[in-house]
Amino acid sequence: MPTNPFLLEAAARGFIFQCTDLDALDAAMNAGTIAGYIGFDPTGDSLHVGHLFQIMMLRLLQRHGHRPVAVVGGGTAKIGDPSLREEARQLMDEARIAANVAGIRAGLERLLSFGDGPADAMLVNNADWLDRLGYIELLRNVGPHFSVNRMLSFDSVRSRLDREQGLTFLEFNYSILQSYDFLELGRRHDVRLQMGGSDQWGNIVSGVDLVRRLDQRQVFGLTTPLLTTASGAKMGKTASGAVWLSAEKLPVFEYWQFWRNTEDADVGRFLRLFTELPLDEIARLDALEGAGINEAKKVLATEATALVHGRAAAQAAAETARSVFEGGAAAGGLPEKRLAGGLPKDGLTVVRAFVEAGLAASNGEARRLIRGGGARVNDAVVDDEAARLASTDWRDGTVKLSSGRKHHVLLRL
Repeated sequence: MPTNPFLLEAAARGFIFQCTDLDALDAAMNAGTIAGYIGFDPTGDSLHVGHLFQIMMLRLLQRHGHRPVAVVGGGTAKIGDPSLREEARQLMDEARIAANVAGIRAGLERLLSFGDGPADAMLVNNADWLDRLGYIELLRNVGPHFSVNRMLSFDSVRSRLDREQGLTFLEFNYSILQSYDFLELGRRHDVRLQMGGSDQWGNIVSGVDLVRRLDQRQVFGLTTPLLTTASGAKMGKTASGAVWLSAEKLPVFEYWQFWRNTEDADVGRFLRLFTELPLDEIARLDALEGAGINEAKKVLATEATALVHGRAAAQAAAETARSVFEGGAAAGGLPEKRLAGGLPKDGLTVVRAFVEAGLAASNGEARRLIRGGGARVNDAVVDDEAARLASTDWRDGTVKLSSGRKHHVLLRL
């Protein structure tokens, strides 16, 4: 059982799944400040909720006086991580990687406190050393320390071997380069801990072993559990795609609503993982039953949103939700979509309006929504598939469209 405050809280909140040597890591953290890193692949130009799980570990590390290091994989992005993927990633060009790195860097800087102090966060790009690494140098100095037999046993590799699209030699190198990252981070910044998801366990252990062999240093690996909802769905995905942390890619209200829609069985767990509320307060909220669960969900939504978008924006989203769900108002804080091409001369069909607003993927889906009684215009149920929006439906150039009780958009001219 660890005694270090970081490890104790990480365990209590549900972050710890595996550790290469928990007792030795506990002793090292009790002896002084250590630096721990997590890598972020720049596969998109924004962070999403899947990244947030790992960022919360870095925040927790920082709160307990240790140094969080965020590594943006500008170098490894040129290969692509094969972990838990059924097929190879599409390779990105240099310009796309640079743009994605910049977007992720901006997101991390909003969530971690950077600086030059011993517990201030550090942001590095592994392209700084991987782009300069010679192939023969890598083969001679690093290659002898990797067993192909062992690499073939990794889940990330084994899952691809029997598929129609096998694992390319390019992807097979990913684990070696990730291990080399740990070696360089130790030499450059005295990093002694690598953290990541449980799907990274094989890569992390390889890095720990490489550092031991080449530098005769003890370093550590710590993984978090695979994050799924109580119903078994992958966390951070919705019908419309990823749950982005950028307000430009996902409106704040929709982000708040994502957390408000958490399954009952997940509320306590997500409060521990995605908020920084005290554990005793989380225990109180987790014990609520009946209507109290909805109040706990609102707390989760507001606290998780405040972490990413700020307290004022979170409270505005909560007030918008109260107005929409309790007061029935077409609140101005709802997400907006602008009507492409302007209003047709003969008016806009309700079917087309729902497609333009992104509440239906096709005309057929919009018609099914109407037939099922789930389509509303300005809170009034629409029961005619051929209905058109009247001029009186537009209020100050906007109309409120609702799909069921939880999805609302202001369509603007």
